[in-house]
Amino acid sequence: MPPRTEVDIGGLDTNVELLPMLPAPHAPLFSFDNSYARLPERFFARVVPAPVAEPRVVRVNDSLARLLGADPERLAGPDGAEVLAGNRVPENAEPIAQAYAGFQFGAWVPQLGDGRAILLGEVVGRDGMRRDVQLKGSGRTPFSRNGDGRAGLGPVLREYVVSEAMAALGIPTTRALAAVTTGERIFRETPLPGAVLTRVAQSHIRVGTFQFFAGRRDVEGVRLLAEHVIARHYPEAAAADRPALAMLDAVVGRQAELIARWQLVGFIHGVMNTDNTSVAGETIDYGPCAFMDHYHPDTVYSSIDHGGRYAYVNQPSIALWNLSGLANALLPVIADDPEAAVEPATEVIHSFPERFVRAYEAGLGRKLGLAESREDDAELGRELLAKMAENRADFTLTFRRLSELGDEPSEADAKVSSLFEDAAAFDAWASQWRQRLRSESRGFEERRADMRAVSPAFIPRNHRVEEVIVAAMTRGDFGPFETLMEVLASPYDEQPERAEYQAPPRPEEVVRETFCGT
Repeated sequence: MPPRTEVDIGGLDTNVELLPMLPAPHAPLFSFDNSYARLPERFFARVVPAPVAEPRVVRVNDSLARLLGADPERLAGPDGAEVLAGNRVPENAEPIAQAYAGFQFGAWVPQLGDGRAILLGEVVGRDGMRRDVQLKGSGRTPFSRNGDGRAGLGPVLREYVVSEAMAALGIPTTRALAAVTTGERIFRETPLPGAVLTRVAQSHIRVGTFQFFAGRRDVEGVRLLAEHVIARHYPEAAAADRPALAMLDAVVGRQAELIARWQLVGFIHGVMNTDNTSVAGETIDYGPCAFMDHYHPDTVYSSIDHGGRYAYVNQPSIALWNLSGLANALLPVIADDPEAAVEPATEVIHSFPERFVRAYEAGLGRKLGLAESREDDAELGRELLAKMAENRADFTLTFRRLSELGDEPSEADAKVSSLFEDAAAFDAWASQWRQRLRSESRGFEERRADMRAVSPAFIPRNHRVEEVIVAAMTRGDFGPFETLMEVLASPYDEQPERAEYQAPPRPEEVVRETFCGT
């Protein structure tokens, strides 16, 4: 029997098995260079993945593997399957489950943590960037809260598809390195095929990580965490008079840019809790996420968001609320007297709306084909969105097809106006838009190329994602998954042979709810 060890963190005790290191007949699968595991033991629990019956690699992200300095062929082979499923701990890994807290739908939960994820370690990639390599669905940890720590195949495929689609769209995000089936069933409402996702991130440190220590009045823990985040993500902040304040400012800036990018592609996260807010500025924790089909600001897909707290229109204000929680946690390390830190921290937080609006309006201007920024441009964009909402126009197709229109009305206009229940509503707006276009000297080809670069032709539409999941879970058919991944790898390119993937769902295909997957 493998040796067992006791894990104690924050009053939680559990037993975990220590699995043998993977033999290394060749070079290690990953060259780990761990830093978070050097922090004090109260930051995490040392655990190892629970083995599974019959691991099978579904997909390895070849380009990401190479970026990490790993061999994708080895990862897809027997050695890789054992590691990616959690059956073996690779050489130099230091597997841990990270501790964090968070506000979930506005309610304080003092201890959450990685309940079904285990951080194997950190890898410095060929680009010099440090990244976490984490197994999601790899078994129980001290933070599992009576859960089994496992993941179903459906949520694993959803996260793989959507996170890689976001990366291809150019939106900061965690990445999917691999998906592995386990050969086991997990039990939710019904038995489901199990799977493990290997996730890669700049780090998995969250606003809720800071709140974990702040909630325990562990000022030293907040200080050590801030120093770690500064060294890892914001080294320029170390030279500031108040490094923690400079770090807060940098996090606010990244979140403003991130949420603006979400809004510009119609992405709805679904669970914007503080424990799902990355201090590195990446999109993290893809659960009941979705991309809008027809546009409406109040759109909600998440089955657990009964009050619409995390609706599309609310995402900027929720991000501000979450960042305010980070500022509050940091007050004791911004200044020796927390009261003295309130005013500068508040000033930083109050900068978020302006920074968000600046990023959003610049992006919206590009989607409208405007090279110059003028006072009335934002209103022009808002008028289009209002007409889209009133007429159930498809968000993605409206902006993509808009790029095909010239300075004068033509037959191409019908391709856009047909998306509106009242075509005349678009025609009236287009007249104003064209008047604005004529005030610039840019030609059609240049403008179209710029608009296409920010208005994708392809997104992971909900009904397509569901098709992938159903095919894999009911027939063991991963062909639709592979095809969708190929399409989404080039979201801004015209792909005439894949035109059906641009289409909105037919009425019987509409997905009205998405689910968390825990």
